[in-house]
Amino acid sequence: MTGWDISPPGVEFVTSLVEDAMDDLAKDVKAYGTDVMSAAASAGTISGVYCGEAPTGLIGVALSLFAERTAGDVLFLGARAAKSVNGAREATAYYVIGDEETAARAQRNALAAPRIDMPGDGKGDAKK
Repeated sequence: MTGWDISPPGVEFVTSLVEDAMDDLAKDVKAYGTDVMSAAASAGTISGVYCGEAPTGLIGVALSLFAERTAGDVLFLGARAAKSVNGAREATAYYVIGDEETAARAQRNALAAPRIDMPGDGKGDAKK
């Protein structure tokens, strides 16, 4: 084929490495959420020990807001990686059967940013 020089075994090797990294990232994201919640709860408050159950302090609020506002970026990382892996595999499959036009379309589709629907917003999960 003109313009394409793909090693299908090389694509599979690299995409499998990316999938392994995605698994590690998923574990880190889960730990991130748990750790931020723990840090927010442990950050203390300026109210003192005489107020009964202490309200969340300023540091806890700041950590919670940070986690809330960066959640979309964190979810985007996984969605972007998954879309890239799937797109590379799809384009390679079309390349192998000689359909260069569809391979190019699959490659272009994989380059588009994934749409992220935040959990709890009623729109579903991250989409590819």
